[in-house]
Amino acid sequence: MTESPPPSASSEPVEPGGTSGLSVLDPPGFHGPAPAAAGQPSAGRPEGTDRRPEDGPGAAPAPGTPDPAAPAPTGVQDRLAGRLSDFASLHEHTERLARARGLGATLDAVLASGTALLGADRALLVTVLPGGGPSQPLGLGLDRASLGALETVPADQSLLARLLREHDRPAEVRSHDLAEDPAIGARLRELAGQLGLGGCYGLPLATEEDGPLAAALWFYDAPADPTDRRRELARRYTEVAAPLLAKQLDAEKVRRTTEALRRGLLPDRLPQPAGLRLAARLVPAGLDRSCGSDWYDAIPLPDGTVGLTVGSVSGDGPGAGPGSAPGAAAAMGRVRAALRAYAVLEGEDPVSVLGDLELLLKTTEPTRSATAVYAWVEPEERRVTLAGAGHCPPVLVTRYGAEFVETSLSAPLGMLSCWEAPGVEFTAERGDTLILYTEGLARRFGQTLHSGQTDLRRAAADAPRDVRTDPERLCAHLLAAAAERDADRRERADRRAAGQDPADRDGGAAPRRPTAQPPATDDLMLLAARFE
Repeated sequence: MTESPPPSASSEPVEPGGTSGLSVLDPPGFHGPAPAAAGQPSAGRPEGTDRRPEDGPGAAPAPGTPDPAAPAPTGVQDRLAGRLSDFASLHEHTERLARARGLGATLDAVLASGTALLGADRALLVTVLPGGGPSQPLGLGLDRASLGALETVPADQSLLARLLREHDRPAEVRSHDLAEDPAIGARLRELAGQLGLGGCYGLPLATEEDGPLAAALWFYDAPADPTDRRRELARRYTEVAAPLLAKQLDAEKVRRTTEALRRGLLPDRLPQPAGLRLAARLVPAGLDRSCGSDWYDAIPLPDGTVGLTVGSVSGDGPGAGPGSAPGAAAAMGRVRAALRAYAVLEGEDPVSVLGDLELLLKTTEPTRSATAVYAWVEPEERRVTLAGAGHCPPVLVTRYGAEFVETSLSAPLGMLSCWEAPGVEFTAERGDTLILYTEGLARRFGQTLHSGQTDLRRAAADAPRDVRTDPERLCAHLLAAAAERDADRRERADRRAAGQDPADRDGGAAPRRPTAQPPATDDLMLLAARFE
């Protein structure tokens, strides 16, 4: 195995009068065309074409004088064409990298582009975790079992660990044949033979400001070495990729921190009172594009009953955009905390709970609004009393199917001078499941809110019996069904935009370019309660 030290600043080849970059250099032993001897025709031209000064402007040049009209030697042309091809390929891959959105897409681009530039077959990449050490490996052409096996390589034998060193970090590592290389550790040689890994070439992705960010290894299926030309392209590509990767890692760190704080505003676990099984799911839209913030809660009350609630806080007033999402998340935490207090004080009267919440919202959050549903549940009697404020109607899943629990029509909290709506009371059967959800889930099911609610109810009714009897599995089933419906709808929209819809062809409409569907701006919130 070979480790190359980091190149010095003076080792970069530069053309005279140019800047550093892809340079056209003569190969060893080639010094360009030799001048013709006196009295002899110039090299590369037939005899009799030499010009002399006395022959006039149109005459041939004097012996030994280069002819501007003569074609350049083939070797120079080939090198120029090769360098131009390299430049075009490098530009294509760096442009693809610049278009990547998100950390995952950036890492995928690095693996794929490096594989193409090196002519490799498979690849492996790890990033540096915030606390130090490598992350879970990401592979190209390597299945999960292969990635797991490569994780068992001890740190002192790991090529990735060498490329992630803070000090004495090699500029590259390469091995012609991993399975037979005596400089490779025994465990890595063994895995190379088992996985069919031949040659290997690795590069660090590092910046001067951040140090090592990631390390990548590219593998060949047979013993092989990348050519100097391919190695140069890969090195230049990683020089461009490293600062872009640094920005994506910083953005991912901020996103994870924000999401952790946001999830901290919600319950870390659900109570499991006698006679009631609870399950919940949350798929946040992300504060960078969310237009609000949703909550769910299950509140054990002093008398043995339970308060169930879901809701959503909008940004700085109606129609607020993603810029107000962080503020909406903080407001959601305050509203949920207040609702818990009101539920403990007067939980058996959902109308009073939501009325007090509306008064607090108008007093302390005058630029915000919220939708909510609150249900007071007696598990032993299976009696439910609930009220809603501008929220989607709950769904009751029974042995006969699924039906809406129709709450009275009501405006969201904070929208009117005084909010009030009658409550709804019913008794569930043993084995029934009550589903509370937010608007984001319904909108994933259908084109409109009403059609989405209808499709959600149908998906719950059509769930297999063993799924309907388990609230955890029912939540997972409904989320999977929502994702499938949403993907189908986006695919149909793309086909229509591309002019592949039959109606577009029959009407003679000009096909339109497919447009990327906008990312989701609503959280997906789901709370299920099954009566045992």
